[in-house]
Amino acid sequence: MRKSLLLATILLLISAGHVLGAEGAAKQAANAVQTNLDYVWTLVAACLVFFMQAGFALVESGMTRAKNSINILMKNLMDFSMGTIGFWAIGFGLMFGVSNGITGSSGFFLSDYTPGGDPWVLAFWMFQVVFCATAATIVSGAMAERTKFHAYLIFSLLISAFIYPVFGSWAWGGLFKGGGWLEALGFIDFAGSTVVHSVGAWIGLAGAIMLGPRKGKYKSDGSVRPIPGHNLPLVALGVFILWLGWFGFNPGSTTAGSTDIALIFVNTNLAAAAGAIAAMFISWVKFGKPEISMSLNGALAGLVAITAGCASVAPSSSVLIGAIAGVLVVFAVLFFDRIKVDDPVGAVSVHGVCGAWGTLAAGLFKAGGTSLGIIGVQLLGIVTCFAWSFGTGLLMFYVIKKTVGLRISEEEEMEGLDYSEHRGSAYPDFISSTFAQQSF
Repeated sequence: MRKSLLLATILLLISAGHVLGAEGAAKQAANAVQTNLDYVWTLVAACLVFFMQAGFALVESGMTRAKNSINILMKNLMDFSMGTIGFWAIGFGLMFGVSNGITGSSGFFLSDYTPGGDPWVLAFWMFQVVFCATAATIVSGAMAERTKFHAYLIFSLLISAFIYPVFGSWAWGGLFKGGGWLEALGFIDFAGSTVVHSVGAWIGLAGAIMLGPRKGKYKSDGSVRPIPGHNLPLVALGVFILWLGWFGFNPGSTTAGSTDIALIFVNTNLAAAAGAIAAMFISWVKFGKPEISMSLNGALAGLVAITAGCASVAPSSSVLIGAIAGVLVVFAVLFFDRIKVDDPVGAVSVHGVCGAWGTLAAGLFKAGGTSLGIIGVQLLGIVTCFAWSFGTGLLMFYVIKKTVGLRISEEEEMEGLDYSEHRGSAYPDFISSTFAQQSF
């Protein structure tokens, strides 16, 4: 009897061991699948954000004159290329390296990765470098049609290597090895209304002020002379590409293949739609007709605004956030024209003003409730971003202006940057007619 009982006990233990082993193996396999899914989703999202560079190129070239199209495309190509190298060498380490209290101090030249080591740093770097390039390309739009190309190369590299990463470390450093003082206070900016969009916009504002307006933009009596873009179908296509790319920009910021992305997708889409509709109606009231460029910028305004709170607000709140952004962008464009800040594509209005609004809205409409403390931290982040980005931008542009030069000559501006800077024409079959229309 005792032998039978002992044998049964042994068999039971062996069976239990097999069951526990099978459960452990199944759990290990499930974790491996989840890890692989996180990698795949993060890198697919990075591809979507990279595709936004095409959207920015189309929006900016379409909203400016034909004689500057090659220059616009070259700047967008180079801001991603220069930004990639700058962020690899310096920016990533400053933003996400082990923190010294102000910035990161490790991980330069991707030194955190060694062959055979943890490859997550590579996936994370790839996702972050496309964000960095987005901030840099926003500057291009605000300074379009009158900036020296070699000056653009210099400040594009400096933005990607220093200005963007330093503020980024304050708000996002804890996503990797760092730890920022703003994020420690509870600053909410899930995907970068302030970190990416406002940083680029406030630097662009500094550049636009330092450059001055394009020739012929303002009449002698101070009134505005519109300089229409040469190809609005390109602008519309660019906006749709950006809208698509934002489904990588916001949901991809989870860096995880999880169910959380569903809410972020919905919030992103609702805010964009509400922004476009609101801007259309406001322009209809202001100008007597539903205006296309304002409506398109309204969609972008909604996308920028929801970026901070896309993971922490309800869908109904995202509609309100996007609609208010659509209204703000119209009045912001008119305001900057009134104070004679020439921003050819409305970059400061879309990314700066609406980025600030979206960051504040992330605190105001936070799911689960808000407080004066939360709102105060959001305002602190907004003000800090402006002070850092605008201040360092002014200093950078002043130094460039006094050394290598910032603005092209009046003759080059009349001729167009495509020829004066690149010895080419985007539309050679139409050069005679387009030049006649765009001589101022």
